[in-house]
Amino acid sequence: MSADAPVRHRTDAANPEWERLNARLILVHASLLAAPLASWAATLVATGGKVNLQALITLGSLLITFLVVTSIGMMRYLTTRYRITEDRVELRSGLLFRSHRAIRLDRIRSVDLTANPVHRVFGLTSLRIGTGEQTHSAGRKLTLDGVSKAQAAELRQRLLSRRDALGAAAVEDDGLIADMDWSWIRYAPLTIWGVGGVLAAVGTAYRTLHEMKVDPLQLGFVKDIEAHYGSVPLWFGILITLLIIVVLGAIFSTATFTEGWYGYRLEREDGGTFRVLRGLLVTRSVTIEERRLRGVELGETMFLRWAGGARLNAVASGLGDRDENRKRRMLTPPVPRAEALRVAADVLSEAESPTSLTDLRPHPRIALRRRVNRALTVTALIVIPLAALGLWLSTALLYAAVAAAVVLLPVTLALAYDAYRTLGHGMRGRYLVTRSGTFAHRTVALQREGIIGWNISSSFFQRRSGLLTLGATTSAGEHCYKVRDVTVSEGLSFAEEAVPHLLTPFLERVPTHRRDRRRR
Repeated sequence: MSADAPVRHRTDAANPEWERLNARLILVHASLLAAPLASWAATLVATGGKVNLQALITLGSLLITFLVVTSIGMMRYLTTRYRITEDRVELRSGLLFRSHRAIRLDRIRSVDLTANPVHRVFGLTSLRIGTGEQTHSAGRKLTLDGVSKAQAAELRQRLLSRRDALGAAAVEDDGLIADMDWSWIRYAPLTIWGVGGVLAAVGTAYRTLHEMKVDPLQLGFVKDIEAHYGSVPLWFGILITLLIIVVLGAIFSTATFTEGWYGYRLEREDGGTFRVLRGLLVTRSVTIEERRLRGVELGETMFLRWAGGARLNAVASGLGDRDENRKRRMLTPPVPRAEALRVAADVLSEAESPTSLTDLRPHPRIALRRRVNRALTVTALIVIPLAALGLWLSTALLYAAVAAAVVLLPVTLALAYDAYRTLGHGMRGRYLVTRSGTFAHRTVALQREGIIGWNISSSFFQRRSGLLTLGATTSAGEHCYKVRDVTVSEGLSFAEEAVPHLLTPFLERVPTHRRDRRRR
């Protein structure tokens, strides 16, 4: 069988032949050696061809490490076989330690396709089959790391169709829900992750050179930059530095958005599944079962919210453990809020998204006081030590403490009020809706029939204020979605209203005369 030929169905479906991964996977593993060779070249360029002993040891260790990794990858290719029978998919691998894993077709919850840049160069894709178990166990997922695009598409279709034939109900294919609109790229710079990525890259480069006994501050171009900064006032140098970091962060964020969401499509497929496709260098295809969807989460970070944008995540079971769920739950990139609400309504098969609920029940004013107290505490923790150092060391620090108080106090109080204004909860039809957050507003619409319990917590300060936090527990998403800082009576009544009789066995009714006595 040629490398690009689709997988053929065997005449003996009960006992088909074992198949190998694509032969081009050998080239993928061999290409890993490009990394240490590039490191050698970069070091020679940076040091002008003068490599010290420490750099030789570091680069030699890197080369040996990559040789070992490449050898392991080669051995994995040579020993890996897979096959699909009438009722299961099986994978054998290993030389010294043999592994034989199998997943029943009716247990398959997702078939995802991912291709990193190296795989794409050689026309390969990784196919990941998951059962949706909330565990790190390797036996709960099976990965074919290196099949051709044609093979991956054919295998995915065959696995899902056979799973559906074994009992999953098929639904009509409603087709495309959303696809990429490049006007959304305007939301890409509105995140701090770009700035963080720039700082992380600079820090990584500095540590790498330092480990090789190369002082980055002594490199020619670094000394030129230092000379230019020495010729301008300090405040101007700081301002220019911040501006450069912000610009580089915006470029990094835009590049990350482009790479991550290029070719984005959200589709409803036969068999009752949603499929999210996206990615430029690393292509991704994520499958979410509609019957395991328990709701949606609307996320609005501060800058994104100011620009009228939001992103939509699925609240679904079967997406793996907590870390995998956060990677695979995304239904949209940052988009206009109206578009996110439209997609939410379409995905939930509702006329209007439950997350658009505006008449949420307000929380008591004591919740505002708690947030104001936190704002004052944060300000005091910054200003008081600075003022103390000013009294002890220098009046300049004292002036800095005053300036910090003048700037921080209104900012933290504004954030406290925004956090209180965001609080809200309510119900729309079969959904419980809760909203909270300061730097990032989160509005969650959770199916009430998906709630399997209540997690009620009350800190010391909450008890003094007569408040509690009500957590709706579910098997999907983050597993617990909280209604924060509600009064005891309101929280318990809301829980009973949302899911009748679930909390009743744990409630103690206080007689009226005892309540009246407490009030006196």
